[in-house]
Parts: sequence; C-alpha cells; structure tokens
Amino acid sequence: SFLEKRVLEMEDKHTLQLKSIKDEKDQLQVLVARQNSIIEELEKQLVTATVNNSVLQKQQHDLMETVHNLLTMISTPNSKNNFIAKEEQISFKDCAEAFKSGLTTSGIYTLTVPNTVQEKKAYCDMETGGGGWTVIQRREDGSVDFHRTWKEYKMGFGDPAGEYWLGNEFVSQLTNQKRYVLKIYLKDWEGNEAYSLYDHFSLANEELKYRIYLKGLTGTAGKISSISQPGNDFSTKDADNDKCICKCSQMLTGGWWFDACGPSNLNGMYYPLRQNNNKFNGIKWYYWKGSGYSLKATSMMIRPADF
Repeated sequence: SFLEKRVLEMEDKHTLQLKSIKDEKDQLQVLVARQNSIIEELEKQLVTATVNNSVLQKQQHDLMETVHNLLTMISTPNSKNNFIAKEEQISFKDCAEAFKSGLTTSGIYTLTVPNTVQEKKAYCDMETGGGGWTVIQRREDGSVDFHRTWKEYKMGFGDPAGEYWLGNEFVSQLTNQKRYVLKIYLKDWEGNEAYSLYDHFSLANEELKYRIYLKGLTGTAGKISSISQPGNDFSTKDADNDKCICKCSQMLTGGWWFDACGPSNLNGMYYPLRQNNNKFNGIKWYYWKGSGYSLKATSMMIRPADF
C-alpha cells in the first residue's frame, strides 16, 4: 500500500542519515587521534629543546669561567683595571650595615649569616638610590645556568661579580630579622630600563617553602605586580610547589615563585638579541614587556626599610 511504501522510504532515509553520522564520527575520531599524536610529538620536541638549551648554557658557562680565570692570571694584584669587583674582608650583616660603616664603594663584601658564624659573599650596590643594597639576584649575559635544584637555590650559586643567586636560606634569615624593601631592576634589548619597588619584602623559611611576601608596589615596570601578592611558594625543577599540574619550573626553566606559571620568571632561560621574542620560557616580567619577551638584564636587591 501507499502507507507501507512511505514508511519504507522513511526507514531507508533514516538509515542513510545514521550511516552518514557514523561516518562523520569515525572521521572525527581519526582527526582527534591525529591531533593527539601531533601534540605528543610537540611535547617531546619541547623537552628535547629545553635539555639542549641547558647543555649549551653549561658549555657557555664553562667557557666564560675559563676566560675569567685567564684574565685573573694575567692581571696584576694592584691593577686599576682589575676584572674582579673589590672584595672587603670585614664581615657585615648586610650591605646597608657596610655602607653605614663608611664603605661606600660597590663591590663584593663578606656578609655573616644571621645567628651563625657562617659567611656569605654578596655584591653590594653602594650607588643606586642612596646605596646600601644587597643584590640577591643578577642576570646580564647568560653565563650562569639558572635551571638548578632546590638545594642550589637554597644555598646560592654563581659569581657575585656577575650572574648569581645569593641563596634563599640567607635571604629568609635576613628578612625575618627586620623589615626590608625589594627593588627589581629590568633592562630590555632596546635600551629601556624600568623598576618595581616593594616597600615590604620577606621570605618564609624552608619548611614553608621560601614563600615570598610582598606589599606596597611602586615603580615604572607596571602598575600591577608581576609577582602575585602577597606571594607564592618557591619551585625548582626538583621541587614542584606551584599551583599548576604542569610543573612550571620544568616547563619554563629556573627556580621562581610561580603562580600557575604566572606573569613573571626572572630566572628563566637567557636568550640573546633577535632570539628573545615569543619565548614562553625566557626572562619575563609580564606587566612591563608581556609574556613572550625575554629581557636583557635583571637584578633584585634588598635594603632595610629604615635605611
């Protein structure tokens, strides 16, 4: 009958539609599988590139160290053009104390770890903004590898006359004695400079993962802090304390107070001029130069608030 014929036609049409939908689903599944494969391959390439960069940085550091030693050997002890910053042998609590004692020349000074007899070499900036600044971090040429372990960031590494990290343990003990301010200096590859000044800075102890505490931001490197306030726990490649399942330190390199990878990392990979753009794992300060710009130079320095 006509009705049966009509029903059969509708069933055939429905069967074709179902087959078409199934074919489209199969194609989408193939596409998704292909995309997942591409993503996995890109992740492998990223890991390989990061490892290669770390090896190159180590080789560059070894070469710079050799050159540094040669320059030291050929320079005379009394040379006015000595390549190593002047070292003061008297020990002080911080650079502000050294400044107030009458030592007003920038250079390497011996500081005493609070409540101990242990000594620490640090660079003192005795000129910027009235002097008395204890430099706790400096990047300037990529000669030192900053993709280090928790222990290395705890104790410090590098050369106080050049690139170095003073050490989380020392800074934690120092900034819990009294109130300190933190000044961060930044330089880009176009000759511009900027700074962020926090009028209250301290680091918690190791048990609290060297959590940073910041308050009161002024300066020219952005109206919003590129380090979350009041602060985050410190992370390194072997100690993941950030707020992200992605392990920011391994992905972005360097030890830092990552906030779900966040808007800053002054200890990231060092990239030279013309290779410093679109680098998610470089030396970044988001609220000054954006997320993909890797800076030329940085320094972090602290001083007592009552200096």
